[in-house]
Amino acid sequence: MIKSVMIADDDMGMRLVLKKAVERSGGFTIVGEAEDGAAALRLFEASRPEVVFLDVEMPGMTGVECAKRIADIEPRTIIVFATAHQEYMPEAFEVYAFDYLVKPFRIRRLEQTLDRIKSIKDAEQDPYEKEQPKSTNTHKKLMIKNKEGISVVDMEEIILIQRENRATAIYTHHDRHTTSDSLSELEEKLDKSIFFRSHKSYIININYISKMYPYGRWTYIVKLRGTEKDALLTRDGYEKLERLFN
Repeated sequence: MIKSVMIADDDMGMRLVLKKAVERSGGFTIVGEAEDGAAALRLFEASRPEVVFLDVEMPGMTGVECAKRIADIEPRTIIVFATAHQEYMPEAFEVYAFDYLVKPFRIRRLEQTLDRIKSIKDAEQDPYEKEQPKSTNTHKKLMIKNKEGISVVDMEEIILIQRENRATAIYTHHDRHTTSDSLSELEEKLDKSIFFRSHKSYIININYISKMYPYGRWTYIVKLRGTEKDALLTRDGYEKLERLFN
């Protein structure tokens, strides 16, 4: 499956190096290039690439800030930092970058990153199960404020809550609700015995977890029964879930 790629770096020579490596690797199509953070964000919103290569220090907006804004639009975006500044790695960790290449890097190192991206499993569609998980929260409701007014849903019907296009999307078996409420605001209202903050952009109902697998250096993919959507899980979150399930 061909993945779309965007490259953002204020160094034209580095953009060319990345572009040539991506083209030579195969399995990718480049949707555009940008030389500053603001242009990168505009290009992302227009083309929605699956993979973004970012320099850290760019005019106008840093690569880290650009990555944070991209993640608020589409958290599943694969972000790879390519920078001469190793000291920004902790900030890259905060946005759960897929990889961090320190310039000058060997082309083989970049090729390994591209190979890892290509090896990511495509989302497998789990069969919808007729029998829903049992829950002790059958009487608990969540009130969702939206443009139309207020929607009321059963908590046990909620599979996934995520940031999406600068809003918060709530997925149930049959519906999708959007709200301007933040994940933190909703998290305060949810039953903590079944809902888990897996990532800064996701809250999942643990009753619907079907499988997990690695995704980048610091994250995992969580597959959920009853929906084609999936979620991201941090390494710390993975360890917490392990303790919870064991």
